[in-house]
This record gives sequence, C-alpha cells and structure tokens, in this order.
Amino acid sequence: MRLDKYLAGCGFGTRKEVKALIKKGAAAVNGATEMDAGANIRPGDIVTVNGVPAVYRECVYIMMNKPAGYISATEDRHYPVVTELLDDRYRRFDPAPVGRLDIDTEGLLILTNDGQLNHRLTSPSKNVYKTYFAVLDSEADEEDIEVFKCGMEFKDFTAKSAVLEICENRKEVFIKISEGKFHQVKSMCARIGKNVEYLKRVAVGELRLDESLAPGEYRELTDEELNILRSC
Repeated sequence: MRLDKYLAGCGFGTRKEVKALIKKGAAAVNGATEMDAGANIRPGDIVTVNGVPAVYRECVYIMMNKPAGYISATEDRHYPVVTELLDDRYRRFDPAPVGRLDIDTEGLLILTNDGQLNHRLTSPSKNVYKTYFAVLDSEADEEDIEVFKCGMEFKDFTAKSAVLEICENRKEVFIKISEGKFHQVKSMCARIGKNVEYLKRVAVGELRLDESLAPGEYRELTDEELNILRSC
C-alpha cells in the first residue's frame, strides 16, 4: 500500500494533507525518514508521523443523530445528505448510511464503509428490528396493536409482523419493524387511520441512540456497541 494512502487511513489527514506531511519529512518507516508518498508499506512495517505511531484501519463505524432536512445518502442533486455533516477525516473513508431514514425523520443512523455489516443490518432475511418513536395525530388502541402484529399488504411490498407499543399518552407510540421500506412506518400508521406528526429512530437491534448527541452530532461506535451490531 502507498505511504500516503496508509497515513490517510490512519487519520493523519486527506491524501493531499498527508503528502504535505511526507514532503516535510514528518513520516518515518522502520525508523528511517521517508519522503516518497508512493513508498510501499508492507505488513509488519512500523510507520510514524512526527514520532507518533500510525495505526491503519480500513473501516469506520459512526453513530449519528440524524437531523431532519437531510437525505440518508452519500449524494443528492436536490437536498443535503448526511455525509456532509461528517469531518473530512471520516468522509475520506466513504462511509454510507446503513438503511434509510426519510428526510423529515430524525434519530439513530449508522454510517460505515463495512459493506458486510451494512448488508447484515439491512437485509429483511436477518430480521434486525429497528425501533421508532412516533407522535400520531390521534390516539392508538389495542386494535391497532393487533393490526401491526398481523403484518400488512401494500401495493409494492408486504410488511412483516411489527410491534406497536402505546405510551401513556396514547398519541405517542414505539414501533418495531424488521424491514426498512420507503415510508414504511408512515404507511403502516396510515393503514390504521393515523398520520405521523413526528418520527425518530431510537434503536437498531439492541443498539440504542446516544441521547447526548444533539441532532446533527455524531461519534464513533465503541467496541461494545460494534459488537452489539455484529451480533444482530
């Protein structure tokens, strides 16, 4: 692997920024200064920048509290996308959202460049439940719980059995679904005659949103949180 790519993968900056560091003589390989950005880094090589060990990683795992007004995508011609909220040190990994949240939906969004984990969390066959908090325009009742439990047939897809939990304020509910079809939660609520006035995803599997994150804020997953996702 090229030295500049290696250092970018270690978090020392963009490819352009690390090339400047290398040119200044800040990088060393196995104790010797290396000023060639294209130098080949082999397994076992010890790389440092200004004496700081460079630890390479291929993947990043980010938890974001997605704000309303952003598309869950990496690019869009008409609307801002969630990856625009990330610092360059994360964007250079080209992370993608895990699943879809509508533009007006807030809450837990995982971003990663780990394609295998992304597939495992979003594949309907894996039955990974996503939990949403919703505010409805009218009160839910026990009949609605049974309708959700039985699943629903729509023109474009079949919604599997879902869980509807009614809060003390019966206009507030938690909804658990194992798919992530376009507008699925809103469509299921419309089927029971209710409009969704506010929607926020609060969990993916057993991983819950860090409520200390304000909308638009994010952080890397801890090892424990990553293990929770990998066990889904």
